[in-house]
Amino acid sequence: MFDRTECVIHEPHAIRVLGAPFDGTVSFRPGARFGPDAIRAASDGLETWSPVLDADLEDVRYADAGDLDLPMGDVQAALTIIREAARCAVHEDAIPFLLGGEHLVSLPAIEAVHERHPDLVVVQLDAHADQRDDYLGLRLSHACVMRRVAEVIGFDRMRQIGIRSGTREEYALMRDHGTLTTFREQDLGALRAWVGQRPLYLSVDLDVFDPSCFPGTGTPEPGGIDWWTFQRFLQSMAGCRIVGLDVVELAPQLDASGCSSVLAAKCVREMLLCAWMGAGHA
Repeated sequence: MFDRTECVIHEPHAIRVLGAPFDGTVSFRPGARFGPDAIRAASDGLETWSPVLDADLEDVRYADAGDLDLPMGDVQAALTIIREAARCAVHEDAIPFLLGGEHLVSLPAIEAVHERHPDLVVVQLDAHADQRDDYLGLRLSHACVMRRVAEVIGFDRMRQIGIRSGTREEYALMRDHGTLTTFREQDLGALRAWVGQRPLYLSVDLDVFDPSCFPGTGTPEPGGIDWWTFQRFLQSMAGCRIVGLDVVELAPQLDASGCSSVLAAKCVREMLLCAWMGAGHA
């Protein structure tokens, strides 16, 4: 379903898919660097039509720019490459859509989008807070990514949903700043109202799903959501002005069934459609 070549990048498109195969700061089970290819491969088995969103991917003008060449041993260099690729997409009026990779790859993409949209808001779906100031002395880690994002956009422009794991200090920080919310219907309505028509970056760490339906991730956490809860979340975001997206933390080799890769690919399809519709193409 998703084009795996770079030859289409010259065609007019509204959304640019960028593979970010990097897991250089993973703290438990590595393998997220294989996520982008697994998502593309699994997408071949999906229909382009979304019955819930009543939309077809064949109508979406998107291009897959392929995977970025990221040096595994140099975190700063990898982040710089991602930032420049996202910046290029934004400069060419395309919405960057990152396929991770670990969650740290979101940081440079958000930084690039924020340069164009200083009133940017970020909604994070995740099992983990990712609000540590450092992890084992490192400030650039997948465990710290949302703390670094907050330093760019401000805590008041961030909402976190699905969080069920973090330190005492992280929970105190999130409660003090009011970033936490839930998938309850009234909270989704309040979240949609909070976003309003401000530019939105949507970051989906796939470990937000329960391990029973998504075991293929490096740091699984019991108590997550199912597919229909995610679909209900996207429906609640209908009409949002999405200006950047990512799907991260698929480690496909940890799920021999391949079901995690299929779920990840379906997330990408639905998010592509949601972004397209939010851009006024519904």
